[in-house]
Amino acid sequence: MAWVVDTCLLIDVAEADPTFGLASAKLLDLKRAEGLTICPVTYVELAPVFNGDQTAQREFLFNLGLTWTEAWTQSDTEEAHRAWHRYVAARRTARVPKRPLADILIGAFASRCDGILTRNESDFRTVFPSLVIAAP
Repeated sequence: MAWVVDTCLLIDVAEADPTFGLASAKLLDLKRAEGLTICPVTYVELAPVFNGDQTAQREFLFNLGLTWTEAWTQSDTEEAHRAWHRYVAARRTARVPKRPLADILIGAFASRCDGILTRNESDFRTVFPSLVIAAP
C-alpha cells in the first residue's frame, strides 16, 4: 500500500527544522519507493505551515512524492473508535500523557497501510501496539 507520513516530519522538512529537518527528509527519501501518503487529518494540520495556501501545500506534497487523496474509510473510523477507547481508558489511570485526537486518527489511518513514518514513536506505540513504525 504505502507508508503514512506523520505531520511532524512534513513540518520538519517544510520549515527546514535545524534539529529534525535533515533526518526527516532522509527517512522520506528512504521510503519513497515504497509509496508515501498522508491521512486527511495531516492535510488539514499542514494548513498553517502554508498560510492556508492549498496550491503551495499541494506542490510541496507533490514534490516530496506524497499522495494526499487516499479516502478515509469506515474501517478507519472503527479503528479510531477502538484506539480512542484504549487511550481514554489508559489516560483515566494516568498511564499515558495527553495526546491530541489527531494522532489517534492518523494512527488509525496508518493501521491499514504499511505503517507510519514519525519521530514520535512512543505516542503511537502506546495506542497502536501492532502498528509498524519507522523513525528517523
